[in-house]
Amino acid sequence: MTSDGDARFGLRERTKPFVRAGVVLGIGLGGFFDGIVLHQLLQWHHMLSARTDPTVLSDLRLNVVADGLFDVGTYLFTVAGIVLLIRAWRRSDGSPSGRALLGSTILGWGVFNLLEGLVNHHLLEIHHVWPAGPGSVLLWDVGFLLWGVLFVAGGYAVIRLDERSIAGSRGERATDDRPT
Repeated sequence: MTSDGDARFGLRERTKPFVRAGVVLGIGLGGFFDGIVLHQLLQWHHMLSARTDPTVLSDLRLNVVADGLFDVGTYLFTVAGIVLLIRAWRRSDGSPSGRALLGSTILGWGVFNLLEGLVNHHLLEIHHVWPAGPGSVLLWDVGFLLWGVLFVAGGYAVIRLDERSIAGSRGERATDDRPT
């Protein structure tokens, strides 16, 4: 065990920048999906719909502003992920891997679902996934968390399936160059 937090995942050093970029990008894309599909298209909920009455015009306006601020946050995560990806590609020792990038993006989306679900649905209770949907509100909120767990596990599995990303498959150390 080393002090390098990323080493425990067993990734090659040159792959880690792509995985970091993918996770940040996935957080942004997961937020965009939530905001665009669940908030705007399906209109299952708004950012503050458990605290306000979205049928009252002033409350709806407040929710639209809150949804917009949420979208700004997801936009910033997406831009940060793209910047990290460009930096990773520019590194001379970088090893671009489509599979590792895809897996880490899925993993990041799962992280978004877990954080958003735990904080907004359970801790703050500012909204729920589909309060007017069939079944209990808790069922939909737990389902959202399970979706996050599946994306984290599935994304990690995709990363681990990429032989070029895994340290040790060709004698490469999983840790950084610092002595342990």
